[in-house]
Amino acid sequence: MKKIGIIIFALLLSCTMFAQGKIEVQAPNLVAVDEQFNVSFSIEGDSAPSDFSWNCGDDFKLVWGPQKGSSTSISIINGKRSKSSQTTYTYVLLPRKTGTFTLAPATANLNGSRISSGTKSIQVVSNGASASQSSGSGSSSSSSGSSSQKSSGSQATTTGTISSDDLFLRLNLSRNSAVMGETITATLKLYQRVNIAGFEDAKFPTFDGFWSQEVQAPTNIEFHRESLGDKIYNTAVLRSWNLIPQKSGDIVIDPAELVCLVNVRQASSGTGSIFDSFFQDEYRTIRKRVSTPAITVHVSGLPAGAPASFGGGVGNFSMKAELSCDSLKTHDAASLKINITGNGNIALLEAPKVNFPPDFEVYDVKTSDGAHSKTFEYPFIPRSYGNFEIGPIEYSYYDVSAGQYVTLRSEVMPLKVIKSKDDDIAASTDGQLVQSANRKDVKNLGSDIRFISTKTPRLSAAGNFFVWSPLFCGIAALLVLLAVLAYFLLRRMESRRADVVGSRNRGAVKMARGRLSQAKDYLGKGLYTAFYESLHKALLGYVGDKLNIDAADQSKENISAKLSEAGVPEASVAEFVSLLDACEFARYAPDSGTEAMNSHYESAVNVISQIDSSMKRKPKTIASAAPLLLLMLLPVQAKASDYTDSLWTAGTEAYTQGLWQEAYNNWTEIVNLGEVSASLYYNIGNAAFKQGELGTAILNYERSLKLNPSYSDARYNLEFAQSMTQDKIDAVPEFFLKGWMRKLGWSLPSNAWAVIALVFLAATLFFALMFLLSSTGKKRKMGFYFGIVSLLIGLIALILASWQRRESMASDKAIITKSVTLVKSSPGGGEAKDLFILHEGTKVKRMDEVGKWSNIELLDGRQGWILSEDFEKI
Repeated sequence: MKKIGIIIFALLLSCTMFAQGKIEVQAPNLVAVDEQFNVSFSIEGDSAPSDFSWNCGDDFKLVWGPQKGSSTSISIINGKRSKSSQTTYTYVLLPRKTGTFTLAPATANLNGSRISSGTKSIQVVSNGASASQSSGSGSSSSSSGSSSQKSSGSQATTTGTISSDDLFLRLNLSRNSAVMGETITATLKLYQRVNIAGFEDAKFPTFDGFWSQEVQAPTNIEFHRESLGDKIYNTAVLRSWNLIPQKSGDIVIDPAELVCLVNVRQASSGTGSIFDSFFQDEYRTIRKRVSTPAITVHVSGLPAGAPASFGGGVGNFSMKAELSCDSLKTHDAASLKINITGNGNIALLEAPKVNFPPDFEVYDVKTSDGAHSKTFEYPFIPRSYGNFEIGPIEYSYYDVSAGQYVTLRSEVMPLKVIKSKDDDIAASTDGQLVQSANRKDVKNLGSDIRFISTKTPRLSAAGNFFVWSPLFCGIAALLVLLAVLAYFLLRRMESRRADVVGSRNRGAVKMARGRLSQAKDYLGKGLYTAFYESLHKALLGYVGDKLNIDAADQSKENISAKLSEAGVPEASVAEFVSLLDACEFARYAPDSGTEAMNSHYESAVNVISQIDSSMKRKPKTIASAAPLLLLMLLPVQAKASDYTDSLWTAGTEAYTQGLWQEAYNNWTEIVNLGEVSASLYYNIGNAAFKQGELGTAILNYERSLKLNPSYSDARYNLEFAQSMTQDKIDAVPEFFLKGWMRKLGWSLPSNAWAVIALVFLAATLFFALMFLLSSTGKKRKMGFYFGIVSLLIGLIALILASWQRRESMASDKAIITKSVTLVKSSPGGGEAKDLFILHEGTKVKRMDEVGKWSNIELLDGRQGWILSEDFEKI
């Protein structure tokens, strides 16, 4: 401890000696080669110094000195007496040459110790100040130690003219080229070597194309010495700004102007008496206007590919995010603070985007600016309890030095929200606790267009509709033809149903199939006798029904004769008779095994089939050829090529990743190949909307609805996009029945209405057959009334399908795609009057076209002429 006390005492003693033993040197930093100047050395202490020594060196000539001055002060405070002494040594020097030189340190003895001063650098230039200053005019210069100046430029001051080298204005920029958003420092300085009495009519630049912030605006102008071009000037900062370019290209800064009031010496007109200078004013004040030249700043745009979290920052920044607390109760307030610090356009930084958990009530962001920093505060109130996480928060800026975008990322901030008393138990009923439900309407957190269609669409050629297509007409004709054939076939069946013999003949195969099925069951069970009895009955029953032979006449000879007369081949007849013999033999013979039973069963099936085929002579009807005719009418549906599928998939993936332009290019390439669909136009509209191309987005939504008016997503996005257009046009009201029919037509696409028309055509034909062929009056009435209703519904569906086709094929509707277009009273520039202005996204109707001009009509009935290139047809 004793050693530590000694060290502390020594340190305190050395600090005291250093504070009291310091030699301060005062000399100007800038002088002219022909200018005398002062160098002063000051020593403070409780006693006077001794043995002071200093040498000016070979770079300066000692004109005079040293001049010693001293002062002593004694103070008594609370009975304690203290004494301080100050000694000053002053020299007058004259430089021997130009350059930058260092004054040697001075030394002296103080309180028994040798102390020394520091070194001092002085710049010497060739030309000094103007004659106006040598005459004793007092410009407000802050240079220290100046004693006298030689006169130069006496011609300018005596004749009353002021050279532009002695008085001028300059706007200094920290850089003449920058990227958009990069900070540029602009300083307006006045350089003078004359006697200025005042200022008038100051005009500062407006800095069009820049965001500007005034940094310095001194009310008292102070001049300081400064060298410029090997000359000494008295300079003063008039204004200083921070400039941030807001657009790319060459931006011109307009000149600054200032009128200076200058005192100049007049030529003497006296009698030569020594008293003239006392009674005559040898100075007069003149006005000198000075201005800066126009300065061009080249501004480069920021590179493409800015991250979604880019907040407009250009420079070098850091970010810190923190919550005011990490736990709180529901309905209590808290805040998130994001502090961004660094160098750049920090004043123009946008608030970072923060995704708060659902059911957090977030209020307006509060912003506060500091020195090279900006703080964003996000007040919020949680309405639900639980463990939540906020972040990570991303914020991107453009680093000029690195030439790339940099993304700052905060840590995830956990937040625990505890249930407050307001959310606890509200009431008790029958001893049971009932918890209150804090119910409220679902709140919209934001609005946007609906997402794209990801399912691969059925592409078709542009303008291809089912209604009135060859397939549609072929199916309609086929339905009518089938109805006619059905009418004649049903009439024939009714006649045949009255023929008992014919009915028995036609049912012979069916009866035989049932008996053979029973025989097959016996075969599977191994019932030998029952199998052959059933097989024998099947054979005799078949020929009895087929040839109309009674059971009493079913002898083998009679059966053989009848079969031969019916045109059955002899081999089939012989096989049939042999099967009858085998069945009769097996009924009385012992079991011959399963193989014989299987063989006889297969033979029975084959011989019945052969006999039936030989006796049938079925003519080819048109009805049997109907499926073939239908296949011939079907168009060849080309399978979507792999190329269009790949374009669709690539566009979907690009859109999901936020690459709007790439998705737009892939989908429009499909359209360029001649393939279209409502989903394709819908997706193209979404990609255009995300790129800010409002007119193109509305155009493609309209095209999508033209192909499918019932496309709800396309209609929602169209209404959403139209709400962002600038032109509000009230359409002329239409007749209510027409509006109802339009809404009914929009409920389904054209192809669906065409299919409905065909379905009800078939129903109409069905009920017509019921009316024509029914034998009872009730069915005939039902067929008549239902047929009329089906016919009306089919006609309405056909009309709606045809209306949609006509609307889609029409090319009289268009969308303004140019940002702003001027509507004139007649085609051509000439003397046509300007009627009104339209903006992108507005829907118009094309009335006529003359050259490159088109006559358009708005929804409210107004008409005019615009350039055809300003819109695009739906």
